[in-house]
Amino acid sequence: MRTELRLTLLVPALLLISSFCMGQCESWVGMANETEISDAHVIYRTSIKSKNFTEAYPSWKIAYEAAPAADGKRTTHYMDGIEIYKDFFKNEADATKKAEYKAEIIKLYDEAIACVENGGVSLKCGDTQECKDQKIGQFLGRKGYDMYYSLNSNYSENLQVLDDAVAKSGVDSEYSVLMPYAAIAAYQFEKGKIDQAKARAIYDIIQKIAEKGKTDSRLGTYYEDALKNANASFKPIERDIFDCAFFKNKWEPGYRAEASPQKAKDLYNQLKLQGCDDTDPLMSELKGVYEKWASSENASRKAEFEANNPALLANKAYKAGDFQGAMAKYREAISTETDARKKAGYHNSIASILFRKMKKYGDARKEAREALKLRPGWGKPLMMIGDMYATGARNCGDAWNQRLAVLAAIDKYKEAKKDPDFVSEASGKISKYNSSLPDKAEGHMRGVKAGQSQTVGCWIGERVSVRFQ
Repeated sequence: MRTELRLTLLVPALLLISSFCMGQCESWVGMANETEISDAHVIYRTSIKSKNFTEAYPSWKIAYEAAPAADGKRTTHYMDGIEIYKDFFKNEADATKKAEYKAEIIKLYDEAIACVENGGVSLKCGDTQECKDQKIGQFLGRKGYDMYYSLNSNYSENLQVLDDAVAKSGVDSEYSVLMPYAAIAAYQFEKGKIDQAKARAIYDIIQKIAEKGKTDSRLGTYYEDALKNANASFKPIERDIFDCAFFKNKWEPGYRAEASPQKAKDLYNQLKLQGCDDTDPLMSELKGVYEKWASSENASRKAEFEANNPALLANKAYKAGDFQGAMAKYREAISTETDARKKAGYHNSIASILFRKMKKYGDARKEAREALKLRPGWGKPLMMIGDMYATGARNCGDAWNQRLAVLAAIDKYKEAKKDPDFVSEASGKISKYNSSLPDKAEGHMRGVKAGQSQTVGCWIGERVSVRFQ
């Protein structure tokens, strides 16, 4: 008797629930006022597209209240209503009104989910439970997203919605779920509201969702960005929710299946981040495998790099005292280089070797002049030519001709001074050698006046305008 009574009471209750659900999920198809409802739909949709939510509201309300499921093939009325109320919520200052709008948003999400679950709307993917679950998971995810970013909802409630969303959609969850899911989970763990296992489970599913999502040609980058932000939320607690043993157990089998030096390095670095010590046998093995490979690889790359960069070998030869070898490599670099500034630098380096190491002033000047052709006005080779003249002056004939050589050096320093990088250095050299200008009395004896042009003797052969001390 009691069983019969329970059944008698249960049947009306089920009918009432079913009637309620279908009442929230009616379509306009076959209604007497179908045209009026569909017209209201078209009118409000036009306003929605232009983001005029206030204008859209009256017609939306007509369409939604009469036919929440529109033509039975879409959930547009629910989703548009959510957007309308979200706009109202954002722009409302009154706390009471905001609470009302928030309640409407939650209600519309719940009605949309119920409508899908009860088959009140046809889905493009079909009427299987798997198809329904995907759509419901999508709605729950968006609801959780709005609860976090727009509605300032209670975190425990918000987390439950996101849990439900992921339970429904699994690895096919939308990228928008990842950031709030991670942020709330990390916060709740720090506050002792969820345990290590729960936090770790959320972390794991987020990784799986992102890995699947990254393969999407259209949305892959969104999943990548969302994962970065999600992992950043876990960063402060990762040492508390993961340990070395966990990651060894998780990742070592994959490494063993496809072992390689690069995989050894990657696994070593990941385990190091999780607190694994180098004394651990696996860590020691991984480090040894990678370092052995890296040593060989680096030597090979270094040899290849040097072979393709003769200027680098030239510098090494110079440091080793092999000046002929250095010049040969600089000439090799010149023959393959297309950048004029770099070629000028190589010529200048050859000039420096010839001048400072081999005392071949004429050859050195020739190389310096080649540098100037490629990089006109460059102060470095001009300074070097000036130094050649100043240094060689003492071996350039009599006292008069030696002082003319100093004039030639000063002229080069003055040219170099036009290069902003050599103003200070050139000025210092000019001051240093100004005391070595030709003697006016000697000039008078030779019949040479200030401003006259004279040719410097010996190897220099430059024409200078005479200035006296």
